[in-house]
Amino acid sequence: MCTSKSRSFCILNGYGGCMQEEWRIQMLPIQFLFLTVWPVIDMRLRCKSEGKGYPPGVPVDVTRVLELDVTRWELQGLDSAAQPSDFTLGVRGALYPDRRGLRTRLKGQLEMDINFVLPPMLALIPEDVRRSVAESVLKRLVENMKHKVNGSLLSDFSEFKRERAEILRS
Repeated sequence: MCTSKSRSFCILNGYGGCMQEEWRIQMLPIQFLFLTVWPVIDMRLRCKSEGKGYPPGVPVDVTRVLELDVTRWELQGLDSAAQPSDFTLGVRGALYPDRRGLRTRLKGQLEMDINFVLPPMLALIPEDVRRSVAESVLKRLVENMKHKVNGSLLSDFSEFKRERAEILRS
């Protein structure tokens, strides 16, 4: 189900009869040094079941897996002088239920690969300062993504429970 949310919206729903959606997500702004950037990502969500095509590390006895894959990204708010000349972002992950006895927990894994070449104007900043700023920015980016995913999961689960209760009442 695709619903409209203030900072994210669905751009693909159930393509080709398979269980997948693609969302455009406007992340919270990231500030570093004198710049502010608004990351925007397109994330594909794909549901897999019956142990078929599960990512490495996910037990095959898990009933369903939700795969996450960033398919497109952009950094809004940077002028051309501050844009990195080469920037690649790869994010892949999976969420799945971990059932132990009567208890079920949500487990996940996330792999992120970021590569970039600094724009010439940032090359003037000492390397130790750039490194600490980069680590801080990346940490905030990961926390932002984690917060966004957790918030969406809670919201979607609440909506699922409400819809299920309505179906049961009918």
